[in-house]
Amino acid sequence: MLGKLETRKVNIRDVDFRLILYVVALSVIGILVVHSATANEQTNSIFSTTVKQIIGVFGGLVLMVVVMLVDYHKLTKYSWIFYLIAIAGLLYVLVFTGSISGAKRWIHIPKFGTIQPSEFAKPALLVFLAFLIYKLGDKLKKFYGILLYLLLASPVLILVLMEPDLSTAIVVSVMIFTVLFLAGLEYKWLLILAAIIVPVIVLFLVAVYQPGQAILNSILKPHQVERINGFFFPENYPQIIYQQNNSVMAIGSGGLFGKGLNNSSLESVKYGSFLSEEQCDFIFAVVGEELGFFGSVLVILLLSLTVYRCFRLAAACTDDVGRVIAGTVGVSLATQSFINIGVATLILPNTGIPLPFISAGLSSLLGTFLMIGLVLNVGLHGRLKRRVFFG
Repeated sequence: MLGKLETRKVNIRDVDFRLILYVVALSVIGILVVHSATANEQTNSIFSTTVKQIIGVFGGLVLMVVVMLVDYHKLTKYSWIFYLIAIAGLLYVLVFTGSISGAKRWIHIPKFGTIQPSEFAKPALLVFLAFLIYKLGDKLKKFYGILLYLLLASPVLILVLMEPDLSTAIVVSVMIFTVLFLAGLEYKWLLILAAIIVPVIVLFLVAVYQPGQAILNSILKPHQVERINGFFFPENYPQIIYQQNNSVMAIGSGGLFGKGLNNSSLESVKYGSFLSEEQCDFIFAVVGEELGFFGSVLVILLLSLTVYRCFRLAAACTDDVGRVIAGTVGVSLATQSFINIGVATLILPNTGIPLPFISAGLSSLLGTFLMIGLVLNVGLHGRLKRRVFFG
C-alpha cells in the first residue's frame, strides 16, 4: 500500500548539503569547460554561451531552493497542471515552430536563444507519475491498473519521439518504468513487461538492417538509422562515426592532467573543428582533453556521488511517493550521464544528449536543477527511516 500524502515539520538539518555541494561543483566545472569550448564562438545572441551557462546555474539554484521548500505532498496534488503544461509545450514546438537540423524541439527567443520544453517535461512527468501511483494504489497489482498508468504516461513519450528526440525519449522511458519498479510492481508483471519489450527491441534492431522498411522509416529518421549502422559497422560508415573517433582521440590526448583549460593548440577539438556541438553533446571530450584523466574521473565521481545521494534517500524514505521521486531522479541522471559519456567514448551509437550540469544548455540546466530540488524536497519534507545526510 502506498503511503499517505501527509506533511511534517521541517528541520534545516534535514537538507542534504552534500548533494548541493556535488551539483555546485559539477556546475562550476561545467562553466569552466563550456567557456573553454566556446572561446571562439560567434553569436547573434545578447549573451554568450558562457554567460547563459552562468545564468542557468544561478537561476537553477534559485529554482532548486524554491522547489525544495514547497512540500512535495502539496506539489503532487497539483501535478496534473504541470503535466498538462508540459504536454502543451511539447505540442507547441511540433505545431508552431520551425525545424532545426530536421527536428522540432526548441522555442526560439529572439536575441537570447532557445528553450527546449522536453527538459522541463521530465520533472513535470515525474511528479505526475508519483501522484499517479499514489492514486492507483493497489490497482497497480492488476493488469488494467498497469495499462491505465502506461496510457497516462505515454503522451509525453510519444510527443518527444515525434520531435524527434530519441535520446530524451530513452530517458523518459526509463523514468516511466523506474516509477513502476519503485512503486512495488509485482515481479510477475515486470517479467511480463520484459518478455514483451526485449523481443520488440530485438526485432527493431533487426529491422534497421532491412532496406526499404516503410514502418521503420516512419519511426526513425534516416540519420538515426545511419548512426546505428555506423556503430555496428564502422568500416562501412566512416563518416558517421567521424566525430566519435575524434572525441576518443581528444580524450586520450589529454593524458593524466590534460592540456589545460582555454588551450589554443591547433590540434584541440575546438580549434581544429574536429567536433560539432562540443560544448553540449561532446563536452566530455573537452573535459578529457583539457582536464585529462583526473579531470574526467572527477566528473564521473561527482556524478556518481550525486546519483548515490538520490538512491540513499530513496532507500531511507518510508513514503512511497517520496521514494519514487528520489529514486527515479537518480536513475534518470545515471542514464543520461551514461548515454552522454558512452557516445563520447564510442561505447554507444551517436545520439545527442547533454551531460548533467556540465553541458551547455539553459533548459537542460534548469530542468536538472528542478529534479534535484525535488530530491531535496523529499529529504526535507518526507518521513525517513533514518537520517541520511551526515553519514
